[in-house]
Amino acid sequence: MKKKKWIYFVAPPALVLFIAIGGEVVMHLWNWLLPALFGWRLITFWQALGLLALCRILFGRHGGGGSYRSGWWPGSKRWEKMTPEEREKFRQGMRSRCGGFGEPAGGTGEAV
Repeated sequence: MKKKKWIYFVAPPALVLFIAIGGEVVMHLWNWLLPALFGWRLITFWQALGLLALCRILFGRHGGGGSYRSGWWPGSKRWEKMTPEEREKFRQGMRSRCGGFGEPAGGTGEAV
């Protein structure tokens, strides 16, 4: 197997360039739209990078659990392999954690 040593020289500058372009795009879009629409202040490049990082933290995918990729949602392979009893137990656990979210309006307690 041939080692790809060139990637160690290409990846860091490419990452820096990608981050710089992302920061510039966020800064220009913010400074073009938000002051005109809402009267908000202009932001600097570093504030745009911070905003980009914050959005990544709040809304980005990190490869961890808690997403649809975890496979516990209806239609997934893991869900299809579950028995009806396991599915109901899972639904009950979700209802207890989410405060009854997804229960019918009639209050009969039947699964939707």
